[in-house]
Amino acid sequence: MVTSTDPTPAVAAPYLARAIRTYHPRRGRMSGRQVAALEQLWPRYGLRVADADPFDPVGLFGRRAPLVVEIGSGMGDATAEMAAADPDRDYLAVEVHTPGIANLLDLIHLRDLGNVRIVEGDAMELLDLLPPASLDAVHVFFPDPWPKSRHHKRRLIQPTHVARLRSRLAVGGTLHCATDWAEYAESMRTTLDADPGLVNAYDGYAPRPAYRPVTRFERRALRAGRPVADLIYRRR
Repeated sequence: MVTSTDPTPAVAAPYLARAIRTYHPRRGRMSGRQVAALEQLWPRYGLRVADADPFDPVGLFGRRAPLVVEIGSGMGDATAEMAAADPDRDYLAVEVHTPGIANLLDLIHLRDLGNVRIVEGDAMELLDLLPPASLDAVHVFFPDPWPKSRHHKRRLIQPTHVARLRSRLAVGGTLHCATDWAEYAESMRTTLDADPGLVNAYDGYAPRPAYRPVTRFERRALRAGRPVADLIYRRR
């Protein structure tokens, strides 16, 4: 376990300075444990978007395996749990929140997860570095809903972004979205239904699959009366 005894205020790490298009670039406070994880484990498990060019999954993970991209991994609990239960696939977690990156680094270390790496930066920039049809799955769990109408253009799930996501999926690969924001769920469904290269794996919203863990964020949403909608689409 990575440990440190001194709590610390927020650290603006030099690799977290890039402007973000679809996420709030939150910093937040970090515990001593998280600071230690960031300092000690980032060189082994983390990279910036710019460092992923050219993208070499074999060099990154040390093997060739189906690849899952997690866009917005948050504090990393769900990513770590899914990766631990799915050792035959590699997980590339994309995040901009410093404490979340640090927490996932610590979880990778604690659980000895050789199939997880973290990319700091804008997921849409990373997509441009990934070869077409190279992904087994893309997970977009609880993206920022950008609820004000004037901010809808910042939403991740919109036609141009979905087309780019789909282009990186292999045939039969899945795009799995989840949100607790009802209006965004409807917008997601409309957008995904309209993409000619995707087909809904269910008749409407999907039941929550067992592989997607219920996080603290989701439990708070449910307590607040905001049901969660899952949408699972496959590339034709």
